Amino acid sequence: MEWGSESGAVRRHRIGGERRDGPAAAQQPEREALVQEPLADACSGGGGGGARTRKRSGEGSGGGASRRAGTGLSEARAALGLALYLLALRALVQLSLQQLVLRGAAVGRRGEFDAHQARDYLEHITSIGPRTTGSPENEILTVHYLLEQIKLIEVQSNSLHKISVDVQRPTGSFSIDFLGGFTSYYDNITNVVVKLEPRDGAQHAVLANCHFDSVANSPGASDDAVSCSVMLEVLRVLSTSSEALYHAVIFLFNGAEENVLQASHGFITQHPWASLIRAFINLEAAGVGGKELVFQTGPENPWLVQAYVSAAKHPFASVVAQEVFQSGIIPSDTDFRIYRDFGNIPGIDLAFIENGYIYHTKYDTADRILTDSIQRAGDNILAVLKYLATSDMLASSSKYQHGNMVFFDVLGLFVIAYPSRVGSIINYMVVMAVVLYLGRKLLHPKYKTATYTKDFFCGLGITLISWFTSLVTVLIIAVFVSLIGQSLSWYNHFYVSVCLYGTAAVAKIIFIHTLAKRFYYVNASGQYLGEVFFDVSLFVHCGFLTALTYRGLCSAFISAVWVAFPLLTKLCVQKDLKQHGAGGKFIAFYLLGMFIPYLYALYLIWAVFEMFTPILGRSGSEIPPDVVLASILAGCTMILSSYFINFIYLAKSTKRTMLSLTLVCTVTFLLVCSGTFFPYSSNPASPKPKRVFLQHITRTFHGLDGNVVKRDSGVWINAFDYTGMSHITPHISEINDTVRADCEESAPLCGFPWYLPVHFLIRKNWYLPAPEVSPREPAHFRLVSKEQTPWDSIKLTFEATGPSHMSFYVRTHKGATLSQWSLGNGTPVTSKGGDYFVFYSHGLQASAWHFWIEVQVLEEQPEGMVTVAIAAHYFSGEDKRSSQLDALRERLPDWTFPSAWVCTYNLFVF
Repeated sequence: MEWGSESGAVRRHRIGGERRDGPAAAQQPEREALVQEPLADACSGGGGGGARTRKRSGEGSGGGASRRAGTGLSEARAALGLALYLLALRALVQLSLQQLVLRGAAVGRRGEFDAHQARDYLEHITSIGPRTTGSPENEILTVHYLLEQIKLIEVQSNSLHKISVDVQRPTGSFSIDFLGGFTSYYDNITNVVVKLEPRDGAQHAVLANCHFDSVANSPGASDDAVSCSVMLEVLRVLSTSSEALYHAVIFLFNGAEENVLQASHGFITQHPWASLIRAFINLEAAGVGGKELVFQTGPENPWLVQAYVSAAKHPFASVVAQEVFQSGIIPSDTDFRIYRDFGNIPGIDLAFIENGYIYHTKYDTADRILTDSIQRAGDNILAVLKYLATSDMLASSSKYQHGNMVFFDVLGLFVIAYPSRVGSIINYMVVMAVVLYLGRKLLHPKYKTATYTKDFFCGLGITLISWFTSLVTVLIIAVFVSLIGQSLSWYNHFYVSVCLYGTAAVAKIIFIHTLAKRFYYVNASGQYLGEVFFDVSLFVHCGFLTALTYRGLCSAFISAVWVAFPLLTKLCVQKDLKQHGAGGKFIAFYLLGMFIPYLYALYLIWAVFEMFTPILGRSGSEIPPDVVLASILAGCTMILSSYFINFIYLAKSTKRTMLSLTLVCTVTFLLVCSGTFFPYSSNPASPKPKRVFLQHITRTFHGLDGNVVKRDSGVWINAFDYTGMSHITPHISEINDTVRADCEESAPLCGFPWYLPVHFLIRKNWYLPAPEVSPREPAHFRLVSKEQTPWDSIKLTFEATGPSHMSFYVRTHKGATLSQWSLGNGTPVTSKGGDYFVFYSHGLQASAWHFWIEVQVLEEQPEGMVTVAIAAHYFSGEDKRSSQLDALRERLPDWTFPSAWVCTYNLFVF
């Protein structure tokens, strides 16, 4: 059956005359005539063509009109063409991503960044091993290596420049709203600061920031040793250059970023050089290698974006990434926040984003970072720093703070950037073009008796229904897969998610529109319906464009691209479609006109999945990752299908396409349900490990009288993904639901030693009984004084000593409030759930930690006024290990990444 052809429509009309009355059938000529009506077409060649078209449209249902309506689009040709088109665009995107640097570029010449020298720095730093704050590896070995290399660079430097070096060991405290809000306190942590300036000095400076510390149990090559290696090489190149600098360049090698941004806070709030800084570049990582993405700029300093655009040799930047990151969707943060919020300094934030599967794991090694990645990062950082250090704008940067910028790169070749106010003007001009285009059809007096308006709004409803049912369908599948325990089946095989959720989404959209075409638009020609649904998609994208622009989002430029280019394409191909029908020429020109929006959409979609797929493997036990991924895939399907919906109505049939998609989805669904696709992999070439955190802890609970009321020990197990221990139980049978950790309702954060306040993300824990731990240097915590203040509150002063990382928790009882404390800015900040969380760390040779809290008591309670607890985390040295931890780690499958340490927990009631 050739659905959409005129002969088919006439035949259905003849057979099903009882379904449609006379007036409905009489509307068919109007629909045919409307297809032929001329448009304001810049590509159609003027009024003459329009006059000829009107003459043909007046021929009624004669032979010419009949032949044009009867040319249906081949289903096989349309489906194959669209598939090949999208695959070709995806190949172009992949080619762009793999082209890290320009081939044949001179490397290693004098004055040029040398990636091989930077790699040598990288390998030396990572050979030290994990570098947690407070460990000898971080505070002594890495610092010594950095100072040694800086001294060598200083010896080689040109006499035009002066190099000053300072080792800062700050102490301070601040509160931050990251992870629901908590307070941080640091003591005697380490910063290595280098100032490169003209021989006569400088009054202004640009800052380059990296961090040399790492998370526990990871060599931290990408996060962030490679950035420090790049900075060392940039320092060497700039210092040996014969070109004079106008301003100073300060290189901060900070030693406590993984401690939630402590070292950058210590520098920007306490170091004397901080007052010179007018802008900064922060080098970070959320993945391993590839291209470094500019994902934050400003705030509101467009000249910085222009500096990057002008200077960067291999640009890769997107305001979309900036707005997504700053929305808080991604559970991460960088030193950018500290310099922005506490230093009021504008900057640029860059990060490697590829292969986030091994980020913060033992696999983050130097050999996984391509030399080309180091070269492109070095070329870009060197060029931008040199540009800023010789810029007239840097000295008076505050004068250029005027609004946000729209910026995005085009396949890494160049960056387009313009002020957001200009973007708003462009966006509204595009909206007006659509209003004129659609208004002529919807409101023109000539069409008041036509069915176009009715069909347009029905088409809008059908499109929205198709999208809604598509989303519901994939969510039903995702929920079912999650409930049967097969979540994350795509984690090691991403194509599985496309075959399962992508095909289901596409099939459902095609199915709904096929039903509409078969049963609702019975007497309409394919060309007419193709035009109606193109206009519907244009209208929807125009709606998004208007909404995003109204909200002031710079990302609205994407919607502008998805409106302007399709509209222009429609105007250009309309004449050929009317004259020759939906043939090969029409498809070719139509797809060519859609090249830019679809190419850029796939470019962004790659970035979305490159970032979010690995994150879903470490997003906690409360967020079903299949539901999130299915929703993202459904959204991408809606966007990509929007301007291809008209092909459903132009095609003769869609049965084979729907059958093929349904078959692929069904087979994949059955394979997923049977457990064919294992989520994790230990493949050395491309590992996808499951993250498991093991803490061998001893907990001691004290009552109001100070006596011990409870004491236990065990290995506390956190799985950072939704599957929990389901895949590990077959290998270690004692880790099962019988040892699920129970929440201590009366204790803050359920009575467990959370390293960071992520308790609301990870509610499934396991507590395997084990012998007590006995660190060689145990933590000590005591109440120093308890006094009544003149304003009728109770001031409790504490003293704590212990390892480099400790966590302090507070919960007030009924009738009591925590009014102030000696931490942060003096105002207590609650975490999610209402408890208070304090993150503490220190470097080497730190003194005892003294602090106080003030409790306002409204009414006396027999069980006390406040419960406090302190956890001591042993991240380095012999105290980090226990025989039970070592034995348990040995039994874990090789596709896991266990991060393990010893911990003690003590709770008190006052």
